[in-house]
Amino acid sequence: MATVACVRVNVHGDPPRPSTGHGSSALRFATYNTSLYANDAGGLVARLERGDPDARRIAAVLQRVRPDVVLLNEFDFDAAHRAADLFQQRYLGEAQAGGGDALAYPYRYLAPVNTGVPSGLDLDRDGEVGGEGRSRGNDAWGFGLHPGQYGMLLLSRFPIDEAGVRSFRKLAWSAMPDARQPRDPATGQPWYPAEAWSRLRLSSKSHWDVPVRTPAGTIHVLAAHPTPPVFDGPENRNGARNADEIRLWREYIGGDAPWLCDDAGACGGLPADARFVILGDYNNDPVDGDGDHAAIVELLEHPRVLRMATPRSEGAVEAAARYPDVARRGAPAHATGDYGPRVGTLRLDYVLPSVGLPVTGSGVFWPRTGAPGAELVGASDHRLVWVDVAGGTD
Repeated sequence: MATVACVRVNVHGDPPRPSTGHGSSALRFATYNTSLYANDAGGLVARLERGDPDARRIAAVLQRVRPDVVLLNEFDFDAAHRAADLFQQRYLGEAQAGGGDALAYPYRYLAPVNTGVPSGLDLDRDGEVGGEGRSRGNDAWGFGLHPGQYGMLLLSRFPIDEAGVRSFRKLAWSAMPDARQPRDPATGQPWYPAEAWSRLRLSSKSHWDVPVRTPAGTIHVLAAHPTPPVFDGPENRNGARNADEIRLWREYIGGDAPWLCDDAGACGGLPADARFVILGDYNNDPVDGDGDHAAIVELLEHPRVLRMATPRSEGAVEAAARYPDVARRGAPAHATGDYGPRVGTLRLDYVLPSVGLPVTGSGVFWPRTGAPGAELVGASDHRLVWVDVAGGTD
C-alpha cells in the first residue's frame, strides 16, 4: 500500500542542493517542457547555432536547479543528435546569465518519436492523405509538421542501461484492452475506419522505460508526453488518446500486461520489485482544464506510486491571480504552467516516484515576480518540476 512521505516543499525559487541529512545526497529528478522546437526540419539546430535566447534561459533554469536526471519535452529530435550536442556544449556547458555554473550530463537518451511521421492514412478524415501544413500534421502518427518535432531528450548524471531500454512507440492503440476507440457522435460508428484503427499507434510521441544506474541502484525512468486532449472535434479523438496514453503507464506498472509489447517485441509490464520515476508533460490536470481527469488521478493514486506532497510554487499563485475570470477548482500553487488568459494556469507536468523511493523535497521552479530567477521562466509556457528522493551518496 502507498505511504505518505514527509517532505520539504520548496516555494521560494532556487531549491537547496538535496541532502538526506545523514551524510548522503538525495537524487533530484525533474521534468521540463522546454518549447525548444521549430516548424521546419532542422529549425531547432539552426536556432541553437545562432545563439537562441530562450534556450539560454532554459539552460539557466537547469543550471539553477541542477537535476541529476531530467526529461526535456518538446525538444526536437534529429537523427544526428546535433541539437542535443549543441544544447549541452553551448548552453548547459557554459554559465548562462541568471543561471549557475556550467552543467554537464555525461549520459543521455533520445530516439525517434511519432510526431510528424507520415502514417499514409487519412486520420483526420478530410478526404486526403497528408497534404500541407496542419493537414499533413494531422495525418502523421502523432501531430507534427516534420518528423521529430516535439521530441524528448533525457539527460542524466548517471549511466543509462541502454540495453535495458524499452520503447513503446509503435504499439497499436487497438492492442490495449478496452481501448477508448473514438466514435462519431452523429452516427455512433467508430471515427477511424477499421484499417486505420488497426494500425494507429497509441503513443503520440513515444513511451520510454529508461533504466538509470544511480548510486541508489537502478531506477526506471518512465518518460512520455501524451497528446493534448484538444484540437479535435465532437468525436474527442485526442481526449481519448490522451487518457489511454496515460493509462499505458498504469497498465505497465500494474501487472503482467501481456498485450504491452515494446518495439523490440518483448511483452509484459514492469517487474513488481522495480523502482521507477514517471516523468513528463501529461497534458492533463487532475481537476481543471480539458481532458478526462480520472486518467491522471488514477495514475496519481496507483498503489505503486508514492503518495507525496504536490510540488508547488509562489509564482503559480501569483500567475493564477492574473486570470480572475478563469474558474479553477485546483490549488493555484500546484500549477506547472501559464497558458494565457483563455486557459489560465494548470498542473500538467509530473514527477512521480514509486513506493520505495522516499521523497525528501519537491518544488516547481516558478519564482514570484522580482525574485531571483523570475526573469527566466518565460522561455516556455511550462515550468520545471523537481522531486528529490533519498538514497544517493556524496
